[in-house]
Amino acid sequence: MTDAGRAVAAAFREEWGRVVATLIRMTGDWDLAEECAQEAFARALERWPRDGVPRRPGAWLTTTARNHALNRIRRGATETAKLREPGTMADAPQRPEPGGLPDDRLRLVFTCCHPALPVEARVALTLRTVLGLTTGEIARAFLVAEPAMAQRLVRGKRKIRQAGIPYRVPPAHLLPERTASVLGVVYLLFNEGYAAVRRTDRRGCGQPPTGGAEAPDSGVGGPYRP
Repeated sequence: MTDAGRAVAAAFREEWGRVVATLIRMTGDWDLAEECAQEAFARALERWPRDGVPRRPGAWLTTTARNHALNRIRRGATETAKLREPGTMADAPQRPEPGGLPDDRLRLVFTCCHPALPVEARVALTLRTVLGLTTGEIARAFLVAEPAMAQRLVRGKRKIRQAGIPYRVPPAHLLPERTASVLGVVYLLFNEGYAAVRRTDRRGCGQPPTGGAEAPDSGVGGPYRP
């Protein structure tokens, strides 16, 4: 792998969640945000080997993804409906949350882990939007078919939209309850990662793969059974 390729891979690990979270805040469209983030990384693979790695890769990726989203919106017939807040596609200052936590990734994490969503959807959405795993990779982690996982992700995003789940860090009085939900998802992610390693070890010993680990009922929707 070239130096530019390694830089893109490192930027993906470090910046994917931030780029997607920023675009969701700007457009209010989860699918558009993911598609434009993917386009930005694809362009980085094309341009960085030729032009060099930018001094601030995350800023380059965010700007490229934002410009692509703006072009997509302008080409469509529903620009007014797509833009939740006029002017947010420009480099407008980010408005702080009431609790003083302005990070877009925190908004994304708390939205993905909202207690109104089934626990399986919380884990899947977090893996997809925050960590950047593909639908196929998430399906393999849950031991389900890829089309079934794709539908689970679609239903989760639809629930967020139809239920009007706000894209925000919750206010201070809701933080204890909401943080418990986030920590529950983190626990399940850790458990599944550990279980995936054990499944790989078992396959290496000629034993068939088994189901994911179960988490104790910790108030986040019951035991996790992928």
